[in-house]
Amino acid sequence: QVQLVESGGGLVQAGGSLTLSCAASGRTFSSYALGWFRQAPGKDREFVAAIAGNGGRTYYATSVKGRFTISRDNAKNTGYLQMNSLKPEDTALYYCASGFVAATAPTMYNYWGQGTQVTVSS
Repeated sequence: QVQLVESGGGLVQAGGSLTLSCAASGRTFSSYALGWFRQAPGKDREFVAAIAGNGGRTYYATSVKGRFTISRDNAKNTGYLQMNSLKPEDTALYYCASGFVAATAPTMYNYWGQGTQVTVSS
């Protein structure tokens, strides 16, 4: 079993920044990829970013590339999503997920956190 707990969400004005954290427990964190997804009301869950287990490769959705940065600290069993230049359309519930490979499809991830809300006001 793997437990993932997100934190760091909140209300921020457009143009502001937030850093989300994903604390993991239950298995060797560095052996697995970490992904961030988001879901806005009435919309499907969408891929945001992913990082390989060793942190060597990262992937981003086109909509966040250049504004968001995914990282991980395997010594602390924690992943991060640094979000800059936030826009109202970034408003969503943000989830972290763990899987065998860094992928864009939610179905490739085995474990999910409960999510943390990010709201960007205009």
